[in-house]
This record gives sequence, C-alpha cells and structure tokens, in this order.
Amino acid sequence: AAALSGAMAAEGPRSLFALSAAAVSRSMGALERDVWALPGHLLRGLLPLLTVFRLERAEGAARSAGLSTQPIWRKLWDDVMKTRPPNSENITCWRKKFLETFFSNVLHGVLDISSDWRLNDHHFSPLLHSSPHVSQLTLCNMLQGAVELTAEHNQKVLENLAGSLRILKFQHLLSSDQSIRRSLVLLLHRLIHHGSVSQVSMYSWPVPDTVLLVLILSMSAGFWRSGNALAYHSSPCGLCREEERAQSQESPQEQAERGRYDEREWSDGENQQGSSRAPEEADAEVNGYGADARLNSVLSGPRSPPLQNQVCEEASSKVPCDHTSIQGGSSPRCVSDQLSRHPVLRKTRRRLKSAVGKKRRCLRRSRGPYTDPEDLYDFVFTVAREDNSGLLDKNSATEGENAENWTSSSPGSPCTGYAGCKKRGGSAGIFSLKAAHRFRSVSTLELFSIPLTGETCRTLSNLLSSWVSLENLVLSYNGLGANVFCILSGLRALSRHSECHLRVVRMSDVFSHMPCMELVRCILSAFPQLHTLSVSFDLKNQLEGNRPEGNPNCNEVEIPESCLEQLEIRFPREPLHTAFLLPVLKASKSLQQLSLDSATLPCSQELGLLLEALKECNPNLKKLSFHDVNLAEHQKEVLLLLQDPVLQEITFSFCRLFESSTTEFLSEIINTVKRNSSLKSLKLPGNRLGNHRLVALADIFSEDSSSSLCQLDVSSNCIKPDGLLEFTKKLEGHIQQRGGQIQFTHLRLFQNWLDQDAETAQEALRRLKAVCSVVNDSWDSSQAFADYISVM
Repeated sequence: AAALSGAMAAEGPRSLFALSAAAVSRSMGALERDVWALPGHLLRGLLPLLTVFRLERAEGAARSAGLSTQPIWRKLWDDVMKTRPPNSENITCWRKKFLETFFSNVLHGVLDISSDWRLNDHHFSPLLHSSPHVSQLTLCNMLQGAVELTAEHNQKVLENLAGSLRILKFQHLLSSDQSIRRSLVLLLHRLIHHGSVSQVSMYSWPVPDTVLLVLILSMSAGFWRSGNALAYHSSPCGLCREEERAQSQESPQEQAERGRYDEREWSDGENQQGSSRAPEEADAEVNGYGADARLNSVLSGPRSPPLQNQVCEEASSKVPCDHTSIQGGSSPRCVSDQLSRHPVLRKTRRRLKSAVGKKRRCLRRSRGPYTDPEDLYDFVFTVAREDNSGLLDKNSATEGENAENWTSSSPGSPCTGYAGCKKRGGSAGIFSLKAAHRFRSVSTLELFSIPLTGETCRTLSNLLSSWVSLENLVLSYNGLGANVFCILSGLRALSRHSECHLRVVRMSDVFSHMPCMELVRCILSAFPQLHTLSVSFDLKNQLEGNRPEGNPNCNEVEIPESCLEQLEIRFPREPLHTAFLLPVLKASKSLQQLSLDSATLPCSQELGLLLEALKECNPNLKKLSFHDVNLAEHQKEVLLLLQDPVLQEITFSFCRLFESSTTEFLSEIINTVKRNSSLKSLKLPGNRLGNHRLVALADIFSEDSSSSLCQLDVSSNCIKPDGLLEFTKKLEGHIQQRGGQIQFTHLRLFQNWLDQDAETAQEALRRLKAVCSVVNDSWDSSQAFADYISVM
C-alpha cells in the first residue's frame, strides 16, 4: 500500500475517482467480489491499480464487462521486464507472455519481485500463480531450475506445469552431479511421462555430458525404469502406483488385450495426457510388490515391442531371430518365445533377473527413500556392465568392419547399417532397453549445435527405431559425419512400424558425408508419408566417397509415391542435376513448396529442364525459392517462372539477377508481374536493386496492372533513403489513380542503407506505413562493403 501511495504521489494530484480507486485497490481482500460487480466504466479505471495477483483474478470480470486487460499487461511488461520481446507484433496475449516470462525469470533468479509494487502481494506466490500460464520453459547451465521445481514446497507448481507445459528446452547445459540428475529424472518423469510436454529441444552444448544427454533423450522417448522405483519426496510416483493398481485389477483377458495394443496406446499423445493430480506424498512406504511386478513385466511381460526388439538384436549374432513378427506391430510373445527356444537367451535372462533381483532387494531394504546413489548412472551405462558380465556377444563387429546395407536393415536391429553401430553393442553411453519401462513420449525432438559421438548416435538410433509417436525430428549441426548412416538405420527401422507418425525431418550440418540428393532419396524412400523434408549442408566433405561397404548409392533406391508437401535442399556447392532430382519430383505429386539453396548449375539448359520437370510433375507447387544460385545468365527462365499461373510465392535471394542484365530485363520483369494475377509474394533480397530499380518496381501497382501482389521483399539491396522516398511517392501516386484500391500489404526492408540520411528515411517510412506494413531494422551500412566483397 505504501508503495502504491508513493507511486501515485509521484504522479501529482489525483482526481477523487482515482483516490477512491486507489483506496479500493488496497482493500481488495475484503471488497473483491463487490468490485467484480462494478459497471464497466468504473472497473476500467480500477484495473490498472491492481497487483498482478488481483489483475489475473479480474480477467473474467473484465471480459464480462467488455473490457480488455491487454494494454495493462503490456504496460506491466514494459515497466517490469524493460525489454522489447522478439516478434512483439505477433504476440496475441500479453497476459500469457508476461506471466510466462515472469515465471522463468523468477525461477532462474533474475527478477526481484520487490522491484515493483504490483508484484508485492502477500497472497501472491510467484511460481505457483504464474505456472498455469507457462507453455514453454527453458532450463540452463547447472539445471538449478529442475532442482527448484522438484523441491517439496513446489509440488503444486510441478502439477500445474504438468498440465500447461508443451515445450521444454535445454540450453548451455553443464555437467551436473548425481543429485541434480535425480531432480531432472523426477522433472522429466512428471512433465513428459505423466504430463503434456510434446516437444524437447536442446541448444548449444559444445561438450555434452554423455550421461545427461542420454538421460534426456531416453526419457523423451518414453524409456525409464519402473515407475515405482522413482521416489518422489520419499514416496514412489503416485501416478505410476495408480496405474499399477489399475493393471493389477484387470482380468487376464484384459491384461492380454492391453499388452497387445500397448504400443498404440503410449504412442497416442492425446490419450496419454497425465493426470493433473499431484504425486502422492502420504504413503512413505514402498510397495515392494508393485516394484517387483513392474520390473518383471519389463523382462518377460508383453509391455513394449522395442524392448523385445533389443533382445532379439543382441542375440541375432548367435541365434537366428525371425523379425517378421515385429514388423509393423510386434507380437507380445517375441521375448518369451525366443527365450523358450534358445538356451543362450534363457541364460541371458537368468543373469538379468539376478541383477534386477539385487536391485529389488535394495528397494525392499530401504522401504521408502530411493537411496541408491549409483542407480541413475547404472541405468544409463547398463550395457557396459552387461558387457563385462558376458551378457553381450563378444564377437560383435568392431569399428571399421563392414556393415549391412542400412536400407535393408530389419526393424528389429535398428542400427546395423554403419560399422560403428555394432561396436561390441555396448559402448559406454548406450543403455539397455531391456531394463526399461515405456511411458508416454514426446512428438518433437530438436538438437541444435550438440556434437553427437558414435556412442550417442547409436543410442539415438536405437531410440528412434521404436519412437512411433515422434512427428518432428530436427538434427542441426551435430557433426554426424559417417554416423549419419547410423541415424538413417534407426529411421529405417522406425519406418517399418505401421503406427509411425513421423512427418517432418530436418537435417543440417557443416559437412556432408553423402551427396544431398542421395540423402533426400534415402529418407524419402523410407518415409513416403513425410510432409516436410529439409536437408542442408555448408561444405562438401572431401572424404564423401568413403562410406561403409554394403551401403550402395541410394540413387538406386526406388521412391514410392509420397505425401511430401515441402522440400528444402541446401547444396554444399554441389551441381544441381535435374536427372537426380526428377525421381523425387515425380514421386511427390503433392509438393507445394520447393527451396533450392547454394546449388550450381552445371550447364545453361539445366534450369530449363528443372522448370519443365516442375510443370509436368508438380502441378500443385505454390512456393518456389532459389537462394545463392547464380541466375545472371538465365533471364528467360526467370521470366517463365514469374508468369507461371500457379505459383503464389517466388523467391530469388542473392541470385545476381541484374549482374549482367539490361534495362529491358527489368521492364520485362515488371510487365510480367503486372499481368500475373496469381502471384502474391515476390522476394528479391540481395540482388543489388539500388535506388533506380526499386523506384521502377513501383510500376507493378500502376493503374493498368492486374497484379495481386501483396508482399514485396527488397532487403539487402543497397537502397538509400532518397530512393525509398521516391519509391513511396510513386507508389502513393499509383494508389491515388486506382482510387485507393490496392492489395499491397507488406514491404520488407532489412539491411539497406537507410542510416545515411535519417531524416529522409523517417519521412519515407512514415508515409509508407500509411500504405502498408513495413518491416525494417537499424542496420549499420558500414558493413555493406564487407558484405559486397563476400559475395564477389
């Protein structure tokens, strides 16, 4: 109250209404219900004087009175956060934006709630009351946020997050000790296995901790030990116990039916939303039966086809294993049948049961707290210990040996296509799926700038091979090298599952270990159901031809008819051969977007052949993009594209369009666009338009034009303020001649020389904004010469 009075006094004399409103705001605890019943014009003046706690509670009353609280939340953002959020023009709910950012800042200790009187309310618990609005959360560094969220006093906060959080990000992680990892396990188990998180993204981890990385990947894929072994404040996970009780009450027929269709159930994200009830804390005694039953079910029950696949794979070198039973949907009898028929597997199982029995006895002795400090480490590195115990085949292939063709690998042996994938089968970092139970998994996995070693690639491959709920996979700058074959092997195994949901694959890296078109054909031949495929490499690997034997050129693989709608290829200065791209285009009748980046045209006819192929094979193509492709000598093809009656968006980005052209070419471009009523967006960044060409482009909107162009991008085109002003005046003249009727709505002006005359630039921008939406930046044009040299 004193802070509020001080803030009001600083603003000077107030009206009687303002003073009354301030008095009411100080007594909201007693008057809240009466305040919500006030008429709208009175409530409008009171809302800005409320604390965050009361303002959030006033949302329903404000909506009923026809009032919006958005301006108040926006002012709160400006006063408290003191930054401009990225893409602020796209923010539709400032209430959610403020509370979500507020939660993150408080969690990481970068915001002092005493810094603003509106944050001070003894009823207000910062994390608890803002958590229902958090749909995206980033954890950084030493994972202090995970430790705080799993603390006992934040149990309700974690419950709220389990219902609201959809995207979980990890950034700049550092190595962590055992206690922090245990907190992370509890967090991931609650938010993913029993929550609503559908996307896990990891960014910028130059030297990843293998234990931590494998832990996050495996739990994201839904794998972990028995749920009753996850102690939560000295008690097992209450949600897992409820599930165990429900399963124990099922009839034998119901158990068999559940086992048969269990894979479909966990892969269905909608049916796997965890209960919003907090984990039970009252019962401090571990139910030994529940833990035993769960662990036994992992080993012998019909819980998870991927676990069966793993057993079959590990025994395949000694005992033939028929994988036909697990293609598409595996038989729940796979493990038990194999065990009954093969003594090697029976011995393996006995050893496993012996090891697991020791774990169970430890659990029984503890009768409560989950205290074994080595369990987490043991799970992640189980295979290394199994290897020492003789559980793995000692004669597995070693690094450098020949491997089978990944394109023909069985779904039961996901990583057989690259020699490194079979290195003793149990390098440190690869955990055993046999000892895991399967929970709900995420549908989107993104890894940005995280180096993946051979070990982690093999782990990821094994996880991918059965990750049927995965819809989006992004692997960006992971230094895969030859390990790309291991990833492809896992994806190939995944494609054999009839329940596979994968629709988007994006792979990018510095070096390509195989030609781009070959990689595209490999992925598309395995996943004709993909909707989006993006392959991007910066440089060509000089050792590209050195691939494991048994992996022939994928250009020989036939591509079935696909559902592909968006294809993006960034060539590492490779020649674009239409003959290699043609089978992909023929198989992709539904293609709507095609982007070709950094390709070279081996001959003058190549672009013409590509256009003919697109016209013949892809009648539904709506967006076509060329970036950093030299089109200076292909003026005829450029004009053909601009008059295409189907294309709605065309991009020529840094394509040197006018490097060797005449003024007639620019006139032909303008006249072609004027006659094309289907083209909605034309993007010409980085083509050295300059002032005079920009001014000429204004004629696209002249009175005799039938163009429907809505968006024009002229970024990075050496445009100066006087040229922009002249373009604006000419555009205003055309609009006046057309009676104000024009469809032009967006102009992009990034990285132009507008800082050379700030006054003229401001006038041009002010007049332009009266006509359309203008997106520009404050760019230092002194960089222009360096940029010019870089593309010479």
